[in-house]
Amino acid sequence: MREAAGTPGLRRELAQSSCRHGHLRRMYRKKSSNNVIQVVIGCDGWNSVVARYVGLGAPSQLPRFIVLGFASYPEGHPFGTEFSQIIADDFAVGRVPINENLLHFFVSRSPSPGRTDVDEDAARKYVLEKVDELPGEVADMVRRCDAASSWTLTKVWYRPPWQVALAGFRRGAVTVAGDAMHAMGPFIGQGGSAGLEDAVVLARSLSSAAAGDGRAPPRQQLRDDAVGAAIDEYVAERRRRATTLCLHSFAIGTLLTTRWLAVKLACVAVLALLGGDSRRDADYDCGRL
Repeated sequence: MREAAGTPGLRRELAQSSCRHGHLRRMYRKKSSNNVIQVVIGCDGWNSVVARYVGLGAPSQLPRFIVLGFASYPEGHPFGTEFSQIIADDFAVGRVPINENLLHFFVSRSPSPGRTDVDEDAARKYVLEKVDELPGEVADMVRRCDAASSWTLTKVWYRPPWQVALAGFRRGAVTVAGDAMHAMGPFIGQGGSAGLEDAVVLARSLSSAAAGDGRAPPRQQLRDDAVGAAIDEYVAERRRRATTLCLHSFAIGTLLTTRWLAVKLACVAVLALLGGDSRRDADYDCGRL
């Protein structure tokens, strides 16, 4: 596999262990040496090899235990379509309706002193100790989740909003999307949908570059400058949206974990400036493909 001018040295940067189950390794095996990689998109999560290649720093860790799960309501749930959450001093619970019969939720709790590295089962038990203190309908939601559809995060990784606002997300014809670009905590329920938005915007930018003068794109290589311009357009469009989401999630996560009153007040001020309408994030329109 030959590398295009816009992907210098990437094949050397991608350790084989990182691509063992990915398309790049299979592509190197199966394709002829005449094929050229024209664009590489890193969608490999918060611990992204591609993100490191384009120059992004390591993500930060939030000291928080979080249980994620799904609650089933065969008869229909009473929560409508709104995202909502309850935040206490060291505890938070949030829910996102998926349809009239299914909810996605998270329950999080700050670790006790000296308890930052425990196994998943112990962390789940520790977090769910607080469920009985929740309002009845919320406690019932958590109890409806079976163990097979829940999982526990003992470490939450995120990119600080200032890193998302200032970082370079392109190196040649290489860029990132999803958690590789804007990893965030689950506090606003937008991480997955933001990744889908990335896909739409990037596909739209690249297809416009391929079409050129508006005709159907021929089966030929894109010019390096057209690829770079398309990726720059994608990054510019996504940066503001991703920064706002990361700031919102960061403010909530920091509010839940800090013990400093001044920091708590700053987080409250940020949340007030962002507004309290939970539908603002969910109703965002990234445009047509």
